[in-house]
Parts: sequence; C-alpha cells; structure tokens
Amino acid sequence: MKRALTLLSFGAVLAFASTQLLAAGNAENGKQKAAACFACHGADGNAVDPQYPRLAGQYDMYIQQALHEYKTGQRDNAIMKGFVATLSDQDIQDVAAYFSSLPTKLDTLQGHIQGDK
Repeated sequence: MKRALTLLSFGAVLAFASTQLLAAGNAENGKQKAAACFACHGADGNAVDPQYPRLAGQYDMYIQQALHEYKTGQRDNAIMKGFVATLSDQDIQDVAAYFSSLPTKLDTLQGHIQGDK
C-alpha cells in the first residue's frame, strides 16, 4: 500500500511537471513581441556586441526565467526591467520560444564574457 501511494505521488508530480513543460510559447508571435529586443540582441538573437547576451538557441525555460527575474527585480537591470514591465506571462513564453528556436552562432564563450579580451 505504501509503495502504491509513493508511485501515485510520483505520478502526480510528473503529470504536474509535464504540463508546465508543455506550456510552450508561440515562436511566430514571439518574433513580433521581441521587436524591441532586436536593437541589442539582434533579430537573429546573435548579438554582435559582447555586452549583450546571445539569445539564439538558448534554453527556452532559461530565457523565461531570466525575463521573469528582470520583471520582478530579482535581476537588477533598469533597461531590461523597462522592456519586460508590460510583458504578460504568455508574451514571455512567446519571446522565449522565438529566441530558443533560432540557430546559435555561439560555439565558445571566448570574447563573450564580460571582462574577456
């Protein structure tokens, strides 16, 4: 009986986690919503200036987490906080889906970490 309860609990956790993972954004909508991002991060998500992160090919959930952290102030950047202030959760999912769907040009971190020369 205890084993059955443990398996049932584990199944419930997996079901909950999978619904969270399936809550994906729409990359096409994200491209439109990310227009303001292009000035710094590039339309293809591969920023040329090393002070701006390359978003192309980045993990979807990582982009979502970062955007939520800018929105709540957990990440302290006035420019990013201003950009994300009006984004809904769906907007964030869509923007993350767009950038994560793009091919990355980042094959090494050399020259892409602040302070690198």
